[in-house]
Amino acid sequence: MRRRDLITLSGSIAAAMLLRPVAARAQQPAGLRHIGLLMAQNETNAEVQGWVAVLREGLEKLGWVEGRNIHFEFRWTGSNADLMRRGAEELIALQPDLIVTSSSPTTAILLQLTRTIPVLFTNIVDPVGQGFVASLSHPGANATGLVNLEVSMAGKWIELLKEVMPRLARVVVPYNPASAPYADLYLNYFKSAAPPLRVEVIVAAVADMAAFEAVAATQAREPNTGFILMPSAFMSGHTGEIAALMTQHQFPAIYTTRDFAKAGGLLAYGNDIADNYRRAATFVDRILKGEKPSDLPIEFPVKFALIINVKTAKALDLSVPPTLLATADEVIE
Repeated sequence: MRRRDLITLSGSIAAAMLLRPVAARAQQPAGLRHIGLLMAQNETNAEVQGWVAVLREGLEKLGWVEGRNIHFEFRWTGSNADLMRRGAEELIALQPDLIVTSSSPTTAILLQLTRTIPVLFTNIVDPVGQGFVASLSHPGANATGLVNLEVSMAGKWIELLKEVMPRLARVVVPYNPASAPYADLYLNYFKSAAPPLRVEVIVAAVADMAAFEAVAATQAREPNTGFILMPSAFMSGHTGEIAALMTQHQFPAIYTTRDFAKAGGLLAYGNDIADNYRRAATFVDRILKGEKPSDLPIEFPVKFALIINVKTAKALDLSVPPTLLATADEVIE
């Protein structure tokens, strides 16, 4: 093949690859609206699939039916930062009407790459402090959405853990700096809430699971120690591994989401994330109908859930008070 022909062919292939998203969209029904979803979880996570399902259900109730007038484009990244950036770039290249994002890291990457496509976050901490929006009432940019927990939850987690384990004297709070840039908000509250409960707080930054395992091994030498797992993409990306590690070292631990308790964690207490996704449907509807994210105030969670794994409590030789069992939203036997 002559050099000139090779250059022409290479150029044609490159052009075809660049135009593929446009061509794919052109083949779809006219009037179809496109929603990107950048998910910092694994596609195999059943609980996360439940969140997506309620979002779809909420949109159907508002008249948005997949395949008829709306199309979803997913990118599943887990807690891998490289996959998050690649997924964000791919979704932005498709020029959707809106991108739904599931975590602080995915939101940060999207807002670095676009200030024109609307970005809807569904379950993050402190969007003002992280620089995603100007204020809760007037976001002022191309992002809006729902937050998950207030920092006062830190005190509630200690109280719940101590209620199940009265002899609790120390709580270890591991966090991943890359996926929890808001960590200081919680850590400062932990340090102020713990002394009245006569509990010492041990803060541990962990860059990866190897570091997490090292912290667990070290703390296992200390008696009357429990763990509190702050919400972050890193923690949710290693649910099974973390729950297994807590079981291995016989640590009572409290988490923020149900999947940890299902995986063998002792307690889970936090906002009902599925409810956030259900309410997110209203945001999507309003943006697709022409409202600007900058004019849609940030919303706080309205539903919370307590899950208790009684089987794990028995394995740790702990007795869950009947009054606490009575208030639980779910008890895992």
